Amino acid sequence: MSIIEKAAGKLGAKYQTPPAGPLASDADPTSRKRLVEESIERAAASFEMEAPRAPARPPVSDEDDGPITVWGGTSRQVTIDIDRLKAAGMLTPDAGRSQIAEEFRLIKRPLLAKAFGHADTPRVPRGNLIMVTSSLPGEGKSFTAINLAISMATEMENTVLLVDADVAKSAVLRYLDIDAKQGLIDVLRNPDLPLSDVLIKTDIAKLTVLPAGPSISHANELLASAAMRAFVDDISSRYPDRIVIFDTPPLLATSEASVLASYMGQIVFVVEAERTPREAIKDALSHLSGCEHIGLVLNKAASRSAQGDYYGYGYGYGYGYGEYGK
Repeated sequence: MSIIEKAAGKLGAKYQTPPAGPLASDADPTSRKRLVEESIERAAASFEMEAPRAPARPPVSDEDDGPITVWGGTSRQVTIDIDRLKAAGMLTPDAGRSQIAEEFRLIKRPLLAKAFGHADTPRVPRGNLIMVTSSLPGEGKSFTAINLAISMATEMENTVLLVDADVAKSAVLRYLDIDAKQGLIDVLRNPDLPLSDVLIKTDIAKLTVLPAGPSISHANELLASAAMRAFVDDISSRYPDRIVIFDTPPLLATSEASVLASYMGQIVFVVEAERTPREAIKDALSHLSGCEHIGLVLNKAASRSAQGDYYGYGYGYGYGYGEYGK
């Protein structure tokens, strides 16, 4: 049955009998036929306007209660144990003007400026894709990636996705005390799997986490695959107003880390003070030729008080354009 037939049946005799008037007289059958057809067409238009339609997708919101709509879909929400983060010496949303909060403000400012453009700083291609890595395991890259994500999530204008891409030695979920069965690996293995099915919205405003996923024998190879490139291309173009932070494997631990670097707009390179050999740093930075915008974070650097005594650990930050690898 055509839409016009449905409309005529729906509205009944109202539109099957034309109104009285000169054009509807029995003496003018042609005009009468045309008026009937026009009446049925008006009924069809009315039917189309009144027919039920699929509800529009609700706008993305980071503040809604109940099922959380993030990054174009619905994901589960978890509560982050803030006291646990504090006990681990990590940044928390309520850190205010603490030392660690100030240090990560200094780290994030040039990154955000290059991600979105600011004053005299032009926006760099894919600047919202930020890779956090190191030369060797144990230098604090995951610690830095999580703190940086939390710090950036406190910005009024930005939402943040933290991607655990260190699939061989995942640490993000352990730090945040999150349990997840699926993650990045599942998305790469199954292109039909909606990203929303594996995202985890935290109760830290504007912070979402993509876990690494299950441990499989060829997990690292997936990071260097065409599927990973397609994934990065997708989130870079679909969400240009969001920051995506990748916690990746150390550069000297796997060859895939250097491939990931070529997909990124910016790289935060973590160096453990008084521990990482200079030659390891040079070797690792030589693998980052695919990205021009590289910032160095000196982790666990002992700080001095005004009297010259050491009183704790801090972060130093330098920003450059690849010269560190020379």
